[in-house]
Amino acid sequence: MVTRRRRDRPKRDWGRIGRQAGQISLDYGTIAIGSVLVAIATDFFMVPNQVVSGGMTGVGTILYYTQGLPVGLVTALINLPLLLADLKWGGGWRSTVRTIFSVAVMSAAIDLLQPYVRPITSDPLLYTLFGGLLDGLGLGLVFRARGTTGGTDIVARMANRFLGIKLGHTLLLTNVIILGAAAFLFGIEPALYAMLLAFVSSQVIDLAQEGLAHSRATMIISDAHEAIRQAILEGMGRGVTVLHAEGGYTQRNRPVLLVAIAQTEISRLKRLVQQVDPDAFVIVTAASEVLGEGFKRLQAP
Repeated sequence: MVTRRRRDRPKRDWGRIGRQAGQISLDYGTIAIGSVLVAIATDFFMVPNQVVSGGMTGVGTILYYTQGLPVGLVTALINLPLLLADLKWGGGWRSTVRTIFSVAVMSAAIDLLQPYVRPITSDPLLYTLFGGLLDGLGLGLVFRARGTTGGTDIVARMANRFLGIKLGHTLLLTNVIILGAAAFLFGIEPALYAMLLAFVSSQVIDLAQEGLAHSRATMIISDAHEAIRQAILEGMGRGVTVLHAEGGYTQRNRPVLLVAIAQTEISRLKRLVQQVDPDAFVIVTAASEVLGEGFKRLQAP
């Protein structure tokens, strides 16, 4: 009797699967923390002081004061059809499930915390500053874990897909409408504080995503490029990439040294280049994030 030999099945890489599971768990934990921080900012700083943020929580705040409806419930209900539309036309479950999770946690946290809310301060400077800090930190953590809080982001994507309207234009228009309604209902002053809070929040969002360790990208043009390259490699331990360029005026081939360094290494690099060639041409630009050897580890999304 002849038996068929089973084909060798590929072995599963359990180590890789474990790392992926750990990363997914970390992402969802980060989204949950960020969503709760947004809820805290909404309950303790925005709603008690009639500060209307952009997006669906801003609509919830308006309906809370005009109709007495819970902010979290309104936020969830408004997001529901948007999330369904995003599931159908925006990329399916894979791109939407984190947004669903974030909206659910944020909406639930807003209403669950609301009975315990005691306005911390009525000072405009304090509630604008700390409300913006918490809101921006929360949103930054959600974005860092590849999630969103839904609302106007989904509206902007749908408008871009079906109407060809740029994302920024839709976001600007929706926020203007929401803030305009807030100014009509509560007066111009709370709307101005809402704009200031949104500015603080946007700055903290960038900080939460990029971190405190800003890096710099430098380009060095010099006739002594070989000596500078060796000095950077040996004296700083940084990698150097040689780009082959051509001078626009001289039409000579001029190697350009590209070096990524930490912000704290700028003075050291300048001093090193100056010692080799005082006439070198050096460009230093901000690099919001540098990934790879010598910096943060590159991780696939």
